[in-house]
Amino acid sequence: MRDSFCPKERMVATMATKKRPALSGEAKAAYSEIQKQVGQLRKSIAEIQKTARKAEQKIEADARARIRDLRKEARVQLDAVESRRREASRTLKNLTGAAGESWREIKQSADVILSDAR
Repeated sequence: MRDSFCPKERMVATMATKKRPALSGEAKAAYSEIQKQVGQLRKSIAEIQKTARKAEQKIEADARARIRDLRKEARVQLDAVESRRREASRTLKNLTGAAGESWREIKQSADVILSDAR
């Protein structure tokens, strides 16, 4: 009867059952040292990743705070511009009533008010 393994399976099965030659004491010590260094590298990588995550979170928090500050500043500036616009509108309304038909004076006054508002 033929063996039911294909050639690759037979090779894997044969390799699994073969014993490796015993390592010398020096080889065991070197292998152990390499394993320790690999473990230290793993810990170093984890520490670097942790530090990078913390730095990224701090940068994001700082950016959010800066955005809040910029929005507050923009609101203050927009309120000031809106106030100037209302003032210019009131002044124009008053000038229109007082000047009667003198549109040239109204335009000059409005130009001055608008240039000040800018």
